[in-house]
Amino acid sequence: MKRDRLPLTALRSFEAAGRHESFTLAAQELFVSQAAISRQVRDLEHQIGNKLFARSHRRVQLTQAGAQLLSVLSTSFDTIDNCLSELSNSTASTVLTLSVEPSFLSGWLLPHLKDFRELYPSIDFAFDSDMRVIDFRISEAQLAIRFGTDPKIWPACESKHLLDIEVLPVIAADHIDPEKPLNTPRDLLRYTLLHEDDRTDWKNWFAAQGITDNNIERGPIYDNAALIFQEILEGHGIGFCDKRFIINQLQSGQLVIPFDAPFYQGSYWLVARNFSKLPKHATTFIDWFLPRVQSF
Repeated sequence: MKRDRLPLTALRSFEAAGRHESFTLAAQELFVSQAAISRQVRDLEHQIGNKLFARSHRRVQLTQAGAQLLSVLSTSFDTIDNCLSELSNSTASTVLTLSVEPSFLSGWLLPHLKDFRELYPSIDFAFDSDMRVIDFRISEAQLAIRFGTDPKIWPACESKHLLDIEVLPVIAADHIDPEKPLNTPRDLLRYTLLHEDDRTDWKNWFAAQGITDNNIERGPIYDNAALIFQEILEGHGIGFCDKRFIINQLQSGQLVIPFDAPFYQGSYWLVARNFSKLPKHATTFIDWFLPRVQSF
């Protein structure tokens, strides 16, 4: 097929649909309707005379021909994107775009950035407070800071370990009821338990203390640790925190750790598409950032 006849829009739609194996997610990524993705893929299949997806009622799955085309397209689009990024990075722009987990952004990064700005006043930041899986194919971020147990979940990128997180139960001092003293771990069940994502952390923590109880399955669920921290401060319940992120509140007596029984929750990672191809202002930030956070 001649270059002037390449169906570029259809190829882009197919590449997103094939990468996600979902027309719905492809539509969300490209900001078009699902019907538009379906139509573009159908037209492409008609043009090449081959099925690219096996369709069922609930999902689509790449055929052998689809997998072959996706491999070529993804590699080609990544190469083009890398080239454009390198050309863009050669300009005078010194704005570093960071996609950061909300709890890390508020708990560590923002309080420490004053030191960086004093050293490098010409470098500005654009923050994207986000906790979703980072995909640099569609994100404007040059670097991301993410929480997880396995760095391999972030597609087509590299990662550097930052720090492990060990959390303990934490409560606001003025929320402790004299009529509900915290003498044993089971006494925590007399208070509202605050859960992150699901109720697994509290179930595992109580199990380690030899406790099973139906009340562990109760209490509100939040989608990030920053919200739980705020709820703890407001006296709305007991949640898990890493003591390093709440040292000021512990020293002031505002927060209390009733039982020193920590457990590993996960790790923070610095993520980039390719660390060796980052612009100068990004590597300057990394050189400042890594030794400080890894010694935290």
